Amino acid sequence: MNLKNATFAAINISTLTIIMQKDLYQHPDYYLLDELLTDEHKLIRETVQAYVKKEISPIIEEHAQSATFPKQIIKGLGDLGCFGPFVPQKYGGAGLDYISYGIMMQELERGDSGVRSTASVQGSLVMFPIYKFGSEEQKMKYLPKLATGELMGCFGLTEPNHGSDPSGMLSNFKDAGDHVVLNGSKMWISNAPFADIAVVWAKDEAGVIHGMIVERGMEGFTTPETHGKWSLRASATGELVFDNVKVPKENILPNVSGLKGPLTCLSSARFGIAWGALGCAMDCYDTALRYAQQRIQFDRPIAGFQLTQKKLAEMITEITKSQLLNWRLGVLRNDDRATPAQISMAKRNSCDIALKVARESRQILGGMGITGEYSIMRHMMNLESVVTYEGTHDIHLLITGMDITGINAFK
Repeated sequence: MNLKNATFAAINISTLTIIMQKDLYQHPDYYLLDELLTDEHKLIRETVQAYVKKEISPIIEEHAQSATFPKQIIKGLGDLGCFGPFVPQKYGGAGLDYISYGIMMQELERGDSGVRSTASVQGSLVMFPIYKFGSEEQKMKYLPKLATGELMGCFGLTEPNHGSDPSGMLSNFKDAGDHVVLNGSKMWISNAPFADIAVVWAKDEAGVIHGMIVERGMEGFTTPETHGKWSLRASATGELVFDNVKVPKENILPNVSGLKGPLTCLSSARFGIAWGALGCAMDCYDTALRYAQQRIQFDRPIAGFQLTQKKLAEMITEITKSQLLNWRLGVLRNDDRATPAQISMAKRNSCDIALKVARESRQILGGMGITGEYSIMRHMMNLESVVTYEGTHDIHLLITGMDITGINAFK
């Protein structure tokens, strides 16, 4: 091997590494979609993006490598209003619209899926059900502290033997006078290891599903952490175990029963995921584009080669289509017209294209794409969870299929 060429290549890679270590992300907007956003939307995006660049990007790789959640970011997320921003100001939220919520989740997941998971669980799966289905006393007791991050929550629906079919859940509770006795377990629960409260769904003695707020410290309630993950490594995941837990009846959500409760919450969370997963795709594309413009092979930037341009052109096309889909979904949700099936389509689409963009971006970076110097491989691993949780790729396809045909293919 020619020593001069080898030295040049090493310098070239080293220079690129230094450049890419700094978060230089620029928001892609090929169809000038910013013209559809309000000044407030754009200010929110700039604010959260600046926070991610300053507080998340410099530390997230270390936390992913060590499989630890950066708890120090909780206060900052609360200060930014990223926890339940759609909740009215009366209850501690920011009273923002759903496009604002989507933009926040997009920017957070652009930093890391685990960070967005923490925020969307707090907002859509803990604050949302308390706001939507809770009593006034429950709202005033929990929501303001959840909005600031003083209290952190998790959502207990998935069970060891019941994921895509939550109606088969085994968790149950029995009436015991002024309280109920809860038994069962939940798994794959984001935020569980450190959550102060859990919104848990379980069946009563008649087999009807209800939601209730279980607080840390209640006797018989434990949250063992899940270890050995290759995905969402900077997110805390665990189980919820209930062994004759005495839950006061005033902790039961009074305004919903049946699967409508948890499924309504999932629609809110899936909306956030649709925007969030797209953030991963945009970050991978931005990284690959910048690398391709600077990486020299055969005496020219690899961005000048046809196959590289094909990859980049297909990426920005899919990203642009997803941006349009998400924006329209946000408009519909603001008008309270977005259906669960429409949200399912957007969630599935964003996860699908994000995985494809991540994989193509990794190829553009070659061997450098697997290192922690770049975000791509971390996004790729995270997305393998995001494409599965809160409705798998195939389940969302069947939701769309049932919606357009009127025929239920689940059974």
